[in-house]
Amino acid sequence: MLYLTTRLTAPASVTATVTLPIDVRVKSRAKVTLSDGREAGLMLPRGLQLRGGDLLGSDDGSEIIEVIAADESVSVVRCDDPFLLAKACYHLGNRHVPLQILPGELRYHHDHVLDEMLRQFALEVTFAHLPFEPEAGAYSAQAHSHAHAH
Repeated sequence: MLYLTTRLTAPASVTATVTLPIDVRVKSRAKVTLSDGREAGLMLPRGLQLRGGDLLGSDDGSEIIEVIAADESVSVVRCDDPFLLAKACYHLGNRHVPLQILPGELRYHHDHVLDEMLRQFALEVTFAHLPFEPEAGAYSAQAHSHAHAH
């Protein structure tokens, strides 16, 4: 079995991809299936949160695998009023909800109870299947923006 053991920081030639939801991208150990059907094992340092576009190297250096953030069921809040978005962030954070924060938009795993709470603040909440890249947290080594164009 192929073992993916390092996250690469320099551009490299990709040999395959792996599409993963956030609940797998936060694990240091997992069995995954690559785009070409091969199985691989994640054996990464603890505390590493993978992002779409990250590159992983195999233990023997022969493979470079690109991580793709899987589409997931998310609630999407769009609003041009920064105060209302900040209010939504406060209430979702108070409930420890993993949250992706974008300019004028918030995403969280779909939850009809949270959707209704935010609608009470006159926010528009919709449902979508999109990649979910939540904030890593203030004390995480991954607490920086990590956007890739695809």
